Amino acid sequence: MVVMMRLYRIFMAQISEIMATVIRTGICSYGMSGKLFHAPFIEAHPGFELTGMVERTKNESRERYPNAIVYRSVEEMLANDAIALIIVNTPVQTHFDYTKAALLAGKHVILEKPMTVHLHEAEELAALAEKLGLILCVYQNRRYDGDFRAVKKVLDEGVLGTIKEVEIAYNRFRDVPAGKPHKEGDLPGAGILHDLGAHLIDQSLQLFGFPEAVFADVCTMRENVIANDYFELLLFYKNNLRVRLKSNMLVRELLPAYILNGSLGSFHQQRSDRQEEELLAGVVPSIESWCPAPASPDGLLHTVRNGAVVRELQTSEPGNYMGYFSDVHDAITGKGENPVPAGDGVRIIKIVEMALRSSKEKRVILSNG
Repeated sequence: MVVMMRLYRIFMAQISEIMATVIRTGICSYGMSGKLFHAPFIEAHPGFELTGMVERTKNESRERYPNAIVYRSVEEMLANDAIALIIVNTPVQTHFDYTKAALLAGKHVILEKPMTVHLHEAEELAALAEKLGLILCVYQNRRYDGDFRAVKKVLDEGVLGTIKEVEIAYNRFRDVPAGKPHKEGDLPGAGILHDLGAHLIDQSLQLFGFPEAVFADVCTMRENVIANDYFELLLFYKNNLRVRLKSNMLVRELLPAYILNGSLGSFHQQRSDRQEEELLAGVVPSIESWCPAPASPDGLLHTVRNGAVVRELQTSEPGNYMGYFSDVHDAITGKGENPVPAGDGVRIIKIVEMALRSSKEKRVILSNG
C-alpha cells in the first residue's frame, strides 16, 4: 500500500507539472497542413492545448475539435491573450505579415516552411524574435522522418568513409496542376523550389553545413503551370564534396530519395516514411511510436567492413513528428533548445535566392558573393 501511494504521488506530480506548462495554441489555417500536420499533434500532446484555429467561413474543425474556438480572422485569434503559441501555416506569401503580427502580440511562433518569400523578410523576423525574447521555430518536420534519420545514422557511423557525392531528391507524379495560385501561379514564392526545395535544402544543411557555392537549373515543365515545377541544385563544398538536390513533378517511377557515395562505399535510401500516409488515414499520433516501419527493406548499404565487402538491405525505424512538438515545448518552457531556430530558415531562403539567381544568370553563385 505504501509503495502504491508513493507511485500515485509521483504520477500526480508529473501530471501537475505537465498541466502547469500547458501551452495554449492557435492555428492560423485549418487547411491540409492544419488538419494533418498540426492540429492532431497539438491535440494529442499533453503539453499543449488546442485553443483555437482560423476558419474564415467554414466550421469543419468543430466536428473533430469541439472544444477549440473557431476564429474568423488571424487578427481575432491574436487578440486572445491566453494563447501563447501561434502556428502560421498559411500560404508563404502571408508568412511575413502574420508572423510579425504574432511576435508583436507577444506570441511564440511555429512557422511553416518555407520561412518567407524573400531573404530580407526572414532576417527581419529572426531579429524581431530575438529582440522580443520569443521562440520562432520553423516547421521542418522532415528532420523527423524515419528515412532521413536512417541516412543520418549511416553518416554518423562513418561506414561510407569520406563522403564525396550525395543526391537528395523529392519527386512526385502530378501531371495535372492543382490549381493553387500560391503554389503554382505567378505569385512571389510560388513553385516547388520554395516548397519542396525548403525540405531538401534544410536536410543538406543539417548533414553538411552551408555550401561554398551553388549552381542551379530551375524551370517549368508542365503545361498550364506558371511557377517552377523542376529544379536541380548543385552545392559545392570543401574537399570536392558535391551535393545535388532535385525535384520534379513528372516522375512516376520510384527512385532512391537519397544516394550517398563515399571512399568506402554507397548507401541508397528510399523516401519511405509513412507518417503522412497514416495521418491521411485518420490515425491519431502520440508521443510513443505510433507509425509502423516500412513493410519491406527501404535502404541498401554497399561498403567494406573489416576488409570484407558487405552488401545488405536495411529497414529504417519509424519517424515521429511528435518529437518536433515535444522539442518546441521544451524550448518554450526553458527545458531545451529551439529545434529549428529562425537562423536555419534564413539560411534556407538564402540558398533559394542563390539558386534563382544562378538559374537566371546561368553561372555559379559564391556564398560570399
